[in-house]
Amino acid sequence: MTPVLTALFCLGLTVALRTQAQAGTLPRPTLWAEPGSVIPLGRPVTIWCQGTLPAQKFQLHKEGISQAWGTQNQLDSGNKIKFSITQMTDHHVGRYYCYYISSTGWSEHSDPLELVVTESYSKPSLSALPSPVVTSGGNVTLQCGSGQGFDRFILTKEGDHRLSWTLDSQSHFFSGRYRAQFPVGSVAPSHRWTFRCYGCYRDRPQVCSQPSDALELLVSGVSQKPSLLTQQGPIVVSGQSLTLQCHSDVGYDRFALIKEQGHPLSQKIVFGSQAGLSQANFSLDTVRSFPGGWYRCYGGHNLSFEWSAPSDPVDILVAGRLPDRPSLSVQPGPTVTSGENVTLLCQSQSPTDTFLLSKEGTADPLLCLRSELRAQQYQAEFSMSPVTSAHGGTYRCYSSQNTNPYLLSQPSEPLELLVSGVSQKPSLLTQQGPIVVSGQSLTLQCHSDVSYDRFALIKEQGHPLSQKIVFRSQAGLFQANFSLDTVSSSHGGRYRCYGGHNLSSEWSAPSDPMDILVAGWFPDRPSLLVQPGPTMASEENVTLLCQSQSLTDTFLLSKEGTADPPLRLRSELRAQQYQAEFSMSPVTSAHGGTYRCYRSQNTNPYLLSQPSEPLELLVSGPSETPARPTGPISTVGGPDEQLLSPTESCAQRGLKWYQIVLIAVLLVLVLLLSLVLFLLLLRHQRQSKGRTLDVAVKDPQPEEEGAKLDPWQNRHDEDPQGVTYAQVNHSGSRLGQGMATSHSSLSSRLLNTKGRQTDSDRQMDSQDVTYAQLDHTHLRQKTTAPPSSPLKEPPDESSVHAALTIN
Repeated sequence: MTPVLTALFCLGLTVALRTQAQAGTLPRPTLWAEPGSVIPLGRPVTIWCQGTLPAQKFQLHKEGISQAWGTQNQLDSGNKIKFSITQMTDHHVGRYYCYYISSTGWSEHSDPLELVVTESYSKPSLSALPSPVVTSGGNVTLQCGSGQGFDRFILTKEGDHRLSWTLDSQSHFFSGRYRAQFPVGSVAPSHRWTFRCYGCYRDRPQVCSQPSDALELLVSGVSQKPSLLTQQGPIVVSGQSLTLQCHSDVGYDRFALIKEQGHPLSQKIVFGSQAGLSQANFSLDTVRSFPGGWYRCYGGHNLSFEWSAPSDPVDILVAGRLPDRPSLSVQPGPTVTSGENVTLLCQSQSPTDTFLLSKEGTADPLLCLRSELRAQQYQAEFSMSPVTSAHGGTYRCYSSQNTNPYLLSQPSEPLELLVSGVSQKPSLLTQQGPIVVSGQSLTLQCHSDVSYDRFALIKEQGHPLSQKIVFRSQAGLFQANFSLDTVSSSHGGRYRCYGGHNLSSEWSAPSDPMDILVAGWFPDRPSLLVQPGPTMASEENVTLLCQSQSLTDTFLLSKEGTADPPLRLRSELRAQQYQAEFSMSPVTSAHGGTYRCYRSQNTNPYLLSQPSEPLELLVSGPSETPARPTGPISTVGGPDEQLLSPTESCAQRGLKWYQIVLIAVLLVLVLLLSLVLFLLLLRHQRQSKGRTLDVAVKDPQPEEEGAKLDPWQNRHDEDPQGVTYAQVNHSGSRLGQGMATSHSSLSSRLLNTKGRQTDSDRQMDSQDVTYAQLDHTHLRQKTTAPPSSPLKEPPDESSVHAALTIN
């Protein structure tokens, strides 16, 4: 057969086939491919053709080829047949049709089936608009897009190989992406709705990209919504793992997690928790692999494709994706009382659209405010008015941009807000004293007799330093020790502590403030002088003079061995010397001790110079109430003057001196009473003889063996009334007895009494002598006084005189 005849024969055969097909009266068959119409290169595929009536023969035709691609005879009375391709290649791509033949003729041809092979083109993305969750019977739009210049996109539905859609792509001018939108509806919960899409080029329309990730549409109903939460809170750090938990008290068999305006992430089979809840945990692994967004979860049953109503949304924000780090401050301060007004100020120097404020340890949504540009600073003010105990806690702030509000900056430094109440304030103390040396370790102790569960230490005009769990000391106090490690210039300042209970966020009233002063910050060392001298008696006036040649705003005077805060005085410039005079008027024994002085500047009053050389102040005399030093003394936030406490040794010495004086007075009274009894007895003896006598009785002198009269006591010219003196020794020596009408005869009748005394008795006899003055009412005649002796001295001024009358 010549080539011309062969061509004519083939042309006639083709026309005959087409005429038969066009004249077919049987219904058209259905053509599909398994596992789908888009097959990876080298994978097998099966093409099925199914008629509506029993068929004798099936033919498969490929567009562009005149002959049948395949013919299959039906051996039984079935109505479908398959055509297998063991390995998909570029040769197999194209558009296919199928026919079937029965005893009554040919059928119409099926709808076309386009076989596509995938190669190594990057896969596009598939999303649902507005959401992958669709109400039963609702419509949804699926968008397939890619950054590559695909000319068209193909959308396929898994589980139903007969459905696929092809659309030309459209470029988006602003984003530079190519996309196609496929409307899908109406969606029913009778089966699953899972889709994939592919990108293809016009010059090779049957060679497409890798498939997109699968997108499942969730058909939601009206059953009870579950709850979605995260233990990490709404803000996670880039690189941190994240777990979302979906749970419900409804007996759901499965849960699904979706990210709105994105794909459903995954589905989980339900397991029962100890609380009787059905729940599932969704681990999102490393946060760096996905951006933040808005998440919901759904519950469902295995026997139905319908899902529950959605949970409340949870915003997941990823911190650290922007390089900015804002600052956070509080006005008026980090410690406030319930009912006050507080403002948290978030600031940044970088351009910022929004500021977010978060509170640690809570799942509450973040507070968001638009930023404002003030004084070349972007800022936002978060007001809390009035503040309550619920506002207490630790806060951080972040910045974000409107282009992606789920990506945040680095967090600010934490700021802890302490809300104090009216419960009893604790006490704050330190064993090192208020002045510490740079490099020294420092420990502050907060304690109370109230059973607080925790204590918090803060530094005023700064952040709260730390919190400590309470332990009970041997003294029954509840206390906590705050170790500040090695002291540096940053440790100088004013400290307070608070007590709290675990079941409440409210703190107690603040402790009294404690100023910590760091010495050694300035290299110079002031000098300390005392006027009139370092040794003085009580009641004197003393001035301590602190001097320095360096520029000084304030001088401080401290006393070693006391926890009292140091005294402060503003410096004065005199004779090219900066100085301050600390006056103590009058000085008491309580002022004794060792003193040092320091200097400081107003720019940081908690940083001091090197200490002066020590100066020891010695005060002699009895202890008295301490006197306050005088002068315009000012302290940092404290009283203007401070007292120096008396020492215990001076009080003990004063008590012993008063005891000695009291004993001596009692002895004098006892001796005086003995003298009165003796004179009464002597009067009784004189009455028996009917005359009156002048009696002079005196203790024997230390150098005499017998008792002699003291001529100083026989001065009748100075005592015209006839007064006789009797000298009584306080040591208890016996008195001589006798009677006479004149001083000479009286001397001869005195009892021979020897004074046997020790040296100490003689000393007391010479100082403590008692004279008894006798008034003779019956004396009729005047006695002549003997001449006075120049050898005798007048009696001591400390002698006690008593006048007695003898009737």
